[in-house]
Amino acid sequence: MAKDIPSQTLDAVRQPIETANGLPNAHYIDEDVFEIEKHAVLFASWAGLAVAADVPEVGDAKPMEFLGIPLLLVRDRAGQVRVFQNICRHRGMILVAEPKKIEGAIRCPYHSWCYSTEGNLVSTPHVGGPGHNTHDAIDKDLLGLIEVRSHIWFDTVFINIDGNAAPFEEVHADLIARWSIFEQPFYHGGADSRFALQVQTNWKLAVENYCESYHLPWVHPGLNSYSRLEDHYNINEKGKYSGQGTLVYRQLQGDNGQVFPDFAGLSDVWLSGGEYVTVYPNVLLGVQRDHAFVIVLEPQSLAQTCEHVHLYYAAPETDDSLRAKNTAQWREVFEEDIFVVEGMQKGRNAPGFDGGRFSPAMDGPTHCFHDWVASKIAAHTPA
Repeated sequence: MAKDIPSQTLDAVRQPIETANGLPNAHYIDEDVFEIEKHAVLFASWAGLAVAADVPEVGDAKPMEFLGIPLLLVRDRAGQVRVFQNICRHRGMILVAEPKKIEGAIRCPYHSWCYSTEGNLVSTPHVGGPGHNTHDAIDKDLLGLIEVRSHIWFDTVFINIDGNAAPFEEVHADLIARWSIFEQPFYHGGADSRFALQVQTNWKLAVENYCESYHLPWVHPGLNSYSRLEDHYNINEKGKYSGQGTLVYRQLQGDNGQVFPDFAGLSDVWLSGGEYVTVYPNVLLGVQRDHAFVIVLEPQSLAQTCEHVHLYYAAPETDDSLRAKNTAQWREVFEEDIFVVEGMQKGRNAPGFDGGRFSPAMDGPTHCFHDWVASKIAAHTPA
């Protein structure tokens, strides 16, 4: 069990939903607990970092941070997306300061050590003295970039910082099987199909809100007007993933009645269905017959989260006006949630709040997420 979090706290969270409490205030407002969760939950799991569409072409490189760790997202010469620590192995200098195309090698701006897009150290100018580019003490084979374990699914780049998680395909086997029909080409909509929302909240509250449909009538009246609360169902896969689905997904139509093309080979259930799940810990996915979305939650601090939203389609080319309309519609829905997650964050400063209770009928997905977080903390052994 992790240091400084009483066992009874985690035990109360992991009770059956009828009697369980939610995670208490400290998990949202205490920096020490945030530090524990960073290692036990975010570094020890397959956390979402980005989407592969962020580096669409060979040689594309994008510097990023994950909870303070400088990282570099690169598409190498073979077209594989890789994640490296964005530092030179010489003196720890940041290698790439802004998104760019790597034409030759990744060159350190400090002493000009150079690395291939596969991470190999290829050049060390003057390392043995002026005009001498080698030295017996510098073994290039041992000084390549530090690669971060990564896996791509649903175009999402997942990383395992501590390197100890079970293989992604094993951890998420059930969800991969559930959505196997979507294991087909799908295409990022481009610049007009991505946006980011800065939210003053702990990242977990964004997950909790996304998981459930209980709030639809009051927070999303427009969506609820045709996709009512009673048209939704809970997805409760304890220890694995959770979310919600709808039975009445309605295709967006353009002014002339145009719609997006469907994904191939869908069963009839998907003609009017949609599902929205959280890939623990921080990736929110949505699938419908004609488009999908990925939301990567970036925990920037204890009470600051950036929601990176990306929309995908079944065809590489789609109607510009319809795509823009779809982006605007989803942006409106996701912005409607901001006051809720920010309000809950403020509410966690009330000393009498014990984490709250769950509706056994409506809050199953959120309880599954709390149980998973508590289980990860309980199982973590501090370094």
